[in-house]
Amino acid sequence: MPLFSSNHEKDGAAREAYLDLAAAADEFEQYANPHAVRIAAIADKLAEAFHMAPQDRKSLRTAARMHDLGEVAMEREYIQRAGSLTDEERIDLRRHPVIGEQEAARAGADRDVQLLVRWHHEWWNGPGYPDALSQNEIPLAARILRVADAYASLTDARPYRPAMTEDDARIQIIERAAIEFDPAVISVLLSLEDLEELRSFAKPDELVVAVPQTNDTGPELFSSFMK
Repeated sequence: MPLFSSNHEKDGAAREAYLDLAAAADEFEQYANPHAVRIAAIADKLAEAFHMAPQDRKSLRTAARMHDLGEVAMEREYIQRAGSLTDEERIDLRRHPVIGEQEAARAGADRDVQLLVRWHHEWWNGPGYPDALSQNEIPLAARILRVADAYASLTDARPYRPAMTEDDARIQIIERAAIEFDPAVISVLLSLEDLEELRSFAKPDELVVAVPQTNDTGPELFSSFMK
């Protein structure tokens, strides 16, 4: 009994610490509403639909709360600034998953969590970062985290754009199926119902439809929900 209580208390303390880190990341990125815990809820619902093991779901929830610690550690002004990023800033920002992996390790997260933080910007078709993984090279949990992060980002306001409606966010996600996102994960996302965290924070007087940026080689590496 004492051992169980000790472990339970340790888990509770760790969860509180991770929630504090999530709140700090949300504040730094100037999300209008709680972001990291929202991603964790969406990602966990997706993981449940894929029948992921309880420990894997726990690691995914923790990674969702910590996924942008790298941006906080970098403390770059351009992350909070309204307006597009320069090419140099985009290259610099691509470092944040690796830095986030290091920060997750410092916070005491296990290796599974660290790797999910590292890989949350990998793309289904391969041009993501930092490791250019593709398709099933990317663990399912990281593919889930990618979709959950994208949807939550699109449907919340940022300093540089208003929130999208749920329908417009779904259109954006669908358009990037088999490019940025695992089509199977998108299919499950579209089937989810009655999940509070899927509701958009869009305001009627601030509606926006983002148009994916393209260049001569195809879709821009930074998605339409990025700067």
